Amino acid sequence: MAPRLTSINQFKGLRRRVVDARKWWLRSVWGMDIADSVELSMSAKLDRNFPRGVHIGAHSYVAFEARILCHDRTRGLYLHTRIGENCFIGGRSLILPGVEIGDGCVVGAGAIVTKSVPAGSIVAGNPATIVRTDIEVGPYGRFPDADANTLRLKAEGKF
Repeated sequence: MAPRLTSINQFKGLRRRVVDARKWWLRSVWGMDIADSVELSMSAKLDRNFPRGVHIGAHSYVAFEARILCHDRTRGLYLHTRIGENCFIGGRSLILPGVEIGDGCVVGAGAIVTKSVPAGSIVAGNPATIVRTDIEVGPYGRFPDADANTLRLKAEGKF
């Protein structure tokens, strides 16, 4: 009898290999500038009309269905779009062409980022506005107390 699956985490190794292969493809075939340590959702969409314009820094995370654009056909623009190191790009967010997101930023889910974001900021909304500045985050845009919160929730039986 086959072992019963108890968690999606059992597929973590397989997912890692698939994501690494996708990053290799985006870098080698499309010419995108994506650091090795970037975490990329399988449903994240990166601009393939101007792929050399995609730049994602080390230890950043691009969540599900986020889109990073580098071109605007209506205006004939082809611009470099940059995401710094230790950033978190929330699910279903949209980063428009030419935007630069500084190191250590968090982009809220569903945000439409139309202007560059200074380092250490949280942005959210449509259009995205700065919600908070001078934040400190670790790799992948995780707040320093994230692990402590998880442990607390587990101890309370809520996780």
